[in-house]
Amino acid sequence: MNNAFTTISGAKRHNRVTISDMAAALGLTKSTVSRAMNGYPDISETTQLRVKRMAEKLSYQPLSHAQAIKTGRTRSLGLILQLSDHDAQRPFLAEFLAGVSAGAHNEGWTLTIAASENHEDMIETFRVLLRDGKADGFILPRAMRDDPRVRLLREAEVPFVLFGRQDDDTDCAWFDILGEDAMRNAVMHLVALGHTRIGYINGGTQYAYAGLRKQGFLQGMADAGLPIDPDLIAEDAVTIKDGAEAASGLLDSMHPPTAIVCAVDFAALGVYRAAAERGLTIGRDLSVVGYDGIPEGAHTQPPLTTFSVDNKSAGERLSNILIRRIRGEDLTNLRETDMATFLDRGSTGPAPSSKN
Repeated sequence: MNNAFTTISGAKRHNRVTISDMAAALGLTKSTVSRAMNGYPDISETTQLRVKRMAEKLSYQPLSHAQAIKTGRTRSLGLILQLSDHDAQRPFLAEFLAGVSAGAHNEGWTLTIAASENHEDMIETFRVLLRDGKADGFILPRAMRDDPRVRLLREAEVPFVLFGRQDDDTDCAWFDILGEDAMRNAVMHLVALGHTRIGYINGGTQYAYAGLRKQGFLQGMADAGLPIDPDLIAEDAVTIKDGAEAASGLLDSMHPPTAIVCAVDFAALGVYRAAAERGLTIGRDLSVVGYDGIPEGAHTQPPLTTFSVDNKSAGERLSNILIRRIRGEDLTNLRETDMATFLDRGSTGPAPSSKN
């Protein structure tokens, strides 16, 4: 088991400014400054903003151990990464971590990151961090349909925020991108190009996003008045190989699609491979739409039409929501969503008349 963890802080070392210096500069009591820095609701937003601006001006950072003694908080957010995920090393992870770290630092908090090799190791790592009090709350990336992390943290009564959503929203704060809207819009985009036989390749069905994105695809087909052909729907494709295998099944069916919507970009890149094996030209013989906005999609030939997610911004918003939750804000204010950005590139085109 790998229980090593790293704490990231943006704080720089200076001749240390004390809370007394802050209080003197502001003409406030030390108690007021302390409560303002910790976001207590009895301190007005105006005073909190004034104190935080002075803290930035003076480069004030509270001593973490003193804060823990006074407030019972470490002022640290926890994040556990599972290295066995199919895309754990992808570039968007660096963007996501940069955003989470920036969001924490903006509030004077730190980020404690741990890595686990597999699912069992991940749960044990959570237990170790909880036992040792390494974090006041946790960011849970990639929400699962039946999420053991959620059950563990609910039982421990420890705050958390999901990158994703849950059917059972008890104690759940979240930030999520509306993938279901993206999938519906992908169908509408293809319908406008004349496509009527549209296939769908879903991502990993253990993740919460898979059900939502499939629901969006089905809604788009219904809104367009198009029938659903079960032979043109595949599940559990999260790698290029998975996508190629799924696309092969769709393209070899009796009535193959003229377009395929994919829940993840890696599956969409697999469609390119399956199309090439059958002599099909992407964008002319077969249209493809992905989701994620991974860098590889921009460099395919033709470039992949997809929906892009700002992972850095998502990380910042997750940190912000979790800190607000730790400070006691009502959960109903801590469920936020945003839209993916449509990138209309060369992998979609008019439906081939001979196949409609």
